Formats: sequence, structure tokens, C-alpha cells
Amino acid sequence: MTTARAGENPRPAGMNCNEDRPIRQTAANRTAVVALGGNAITRPDQEDTIANQFANTRKSLDGIVDLARDGFNLVISHGNGPQVGNALLRVELARGRAPILPLGVLVADTEGGMGYMIEQSLQNRLRSEKIDRRVVTLITQMLIDMNDPALQNPTKFIGQFYTEEEARRFAKERGWTMKQDAQRGWRRVVPSPKPTAVVNGETIRELVARGIIVIAAGGGGIPVYLDGRGYYEGFDAVIDKDLASAVLANEIGADILCILTAVDHVAVAFGTPQEKKLEEVTVTRMRQYLREGHFPPGSMGPKVEAAVKFIEHGGKLVIITSLENAHAAVHGQAGTRIRPD
Repeated sequence: MTTARAGENPRPAGMNCNEDRPIRQTAANRTAVVALGGNAITRPDQEDTIANQFANTRKSLDGIVDLARDGFNLVISHGNGPQVGNALLRVELARGRAPILPLGVLVADTEGGMGYMIEQSLQNRLRSEKIDRRVVTLITQMLIDMNDPALQNPTKFIGQFYTEEEARRFAKERGWTMKQDAQRGWRRVVPSPKPTAVVNGETIRELVARGIIVIAAGGGGIPVYLDGRGYYEGFDAVIDKDLASAVLANEIGADILCILTAVDHVAVAFGTPQEKKLEEVTVTRMRQYLREGHFPPGSMGPKVEAAVKFIEHGGKLVIITSLENAHAAVHGQAGTRIRPD
């Protein structure tokens, strides 16, 4: 990407960086942050190979390409659970033979690798459909608060399973917090703090204003905090991707947060005879459903929490739906659509 040298003026917002002409003005240049769920890249019924990840990535882009064609300014975020788990496994297998990499570096690694897959797949698709948009991946740091109570209560399972004996040994030798995971074995747990700001937020805003599609906040971004000198330092934690996407969307002034997952709609009383799918719903009603326990923490809870946060801080619309329905949902024809009161 070409950047302005000191003393130069960048091209005006709304100009395509390939040449000095404005991008299409359809969709009033509204900005949408699209959060791809884990099923966009890794499917539970497939071997998790790079070839399969590329194939799944290509299949996940239909809605995003349609939004790009409509003229939306776009940021794409994505999950990285299986990928960072595999990275941790490689670290463990190489223990004693290669340097140990901290979790923050592994998050950065997967942001880069997965961003590359999405970026290249989207570039090729845009070219094939003659849509004149540029794409860039930005490794994103997310600021956390060191007073967040979540730091004292690790809950996020990462990495492989161990026996109880191994878990006790690693807790002692490596200082890990270990917990039993649903009777399947013992795993390492790390904190999952709330993101408070996007370190790269202003850069992302500037890129998006120029019509560039930005891939950012992959896997929730890299957790960092400010030390006593005001310098950034990494922290071994995992930030929820949807909460990070909401913070990012607010910071860049996005109109829409689109959370893509494995279901077409959010439902209350899920799995019961009283199950009801939600279509148009206010943020107050969603806040009420959240308090009533309709959305479990390990499932739809973080997505609804992110939706509420985005609307409360100035967002205009949250969509929660499947990959296939992304474009239709933005135009009011599918999905769960959450609005201010």
C-alpha cells in the first residue's frame, strides 16, 4: 500500500487509492463491520487443512462481495479458535527444540496467516467480478484494563487435553491454570478480558474512509496493556472476537455490525417447545433476554453482549445471521436485526 511521505497530503477520503477518482457512492458509503464466525474457515466435519481453510474462506465471501459491490465501506474480523489451538500444539511438540512462543505472538501469527487467506481470496473474487476495491490485512492490538476482574478468573480453554497428572505437573512447572473441560480431560485456561480500545483504530478508520476493505481484529486481536511508562506490553489472554468487533465498529463510526454465525436467527427459549426466533428487536428487549439467561456464555451470549454494546455506544444496526444470509439481512430480508429503541 502506498503511504504519504512526511509533508505530503494523502488523497481525500472517498478516493480510490489506485487512481484519483471517487469510489462508487451507492449505499451512501455506510460502514459495516462483518465478523466472520469460526465456521467460515474451519468446519467441524472436515480435516483442518490449509487447502480446506482456503476453500471454506472462498465460500464465505458471497455476502461480503455483494456488500462491496453495493459500495459499503467494510472491515472484516474473524475467529481463530482452531487455528490458535493448532499453533499451541506445535509449540508444545517443539518444546525443548525451538523457542517457546507466548500466546500473544501466536494470536498475531494466526491474524497474519488467516488474514492472508481472506485477503487473497477476496482480492481474487473482486477481480473476477470487476469490483474495483483494494484489500489489506492489519495485525490489530486491543487494549485491555489490568484491573479487569476477568484477569483474576481465567475461563477460556485453549490448547490440547491433558491427564490430571499432567495438568498438576504443568500447573506447578509452567504456572498454568488448569481446569477440567466437560469430562473430556484437563486443559489450560487463560483470562478473557473485555477490550477497551483498538490501538490501531485511527489507522483503520483512515483506510476505510478511503474505500479500502480492511481485515482486522482477527481472533479478537492481540491483548495489550499500558505499563507504568505508558508503553504497550502484551498479555497472555484471549479476547472474544465479537466483543472486539463491537469496540472496533464503535471506534471507526460504523453504522452496522454484522455477526455471522452458524444459524439464521437468534432464538429465545432455544431447544424448547416455546422456542421463538427473533427478527426485528430493540436493544432494550435484547438486554432483557440477556438478563433472563436466554443466551449462554459459551454460545450466543457474547454475540448478544457485543450487539448491545455496539448499539449503546452509537451503532445503528446489528445483524446476527448465517454466512449465506449476510447480504439479504443487511437489506432487511433475513436474520435477527437489533436496533436502538
